[in-house]
Amino acid sequence: MDFDFSPIWESWHALATGTAVTVEITAAALVLGCLLGLLVGLGRLSPQRRILYGICTVYLTLVRGTPLLVQLFIWFFGLPHFGILLPAYVCGILGLGIYSGAYVSEIVRGSIQSIERGQMEAARSLGLPYKMAMRRVILPQAFVRMIPPLGNEFIALIKNSALVSLLTIADLMHEGEKIISVSYRSLEVYLVIAVIYLALTSITTLILRRIEKVLRSEGRV
Repeated sequence: MDFDFSPIWESWHALATGTAVTVEITAAALVLGCLLGLLVGLGRLSPQRRILYGICTVYLTLVRGTPLLVQLFIWFFGLPHFGILLPAYVCGILGLGIYSGAYVSEIVRGSIQSIERGQMEAARSLGLPYKMAMRRVILPQAFVRMIPPLGNEFIALIKNSALVSLLTIADLMHEGEKIISVSYRSLEVYLVIAVIYLALTSITTLILRRIEKVLRSEGRV
């Protein structure tokens, strides 16, 4: 088979720009997903607060039970029917962030529940209010246990970000499709795109391993 990567090298700046957009959207969605996941995870730990618990449960059921692509289309094509017009960029971040938040919330909930109950009891016996005990005693320990599963979720988020190209966002995949439409070298373009995504996920994995290694060296894991 005759490979020709010259159209890709000639359009390297477009792929670089698309990669930057992918990183920006993923980073913004990651922040939103972590914040939302923390709130929902804590809400799921309070079954006695029925309204809050019910809202969080419905959120998890809807988000985890429907495809990400469908959710992105609802944000992009559905909201205009209610008079809400959002830029494609914002729809992509909201779709990815809300989708990721559902999975992060379960990571948060599971990590907090894995902390020995005696930790909270000891903090409360010292006079700490529940919220302060959670913030200063439980969450720091739970965060360390969250790192491995959060790493998997971050990597999945990077790969899922390729779907935002269907919202006309000029990310890596979208720029690659534009090159294909002109050069007709689909295999070569997809191979390069795969390598770029592999590089992004590998860098993320190395960073997370470094963080975990530092925490282990400090005796916190």
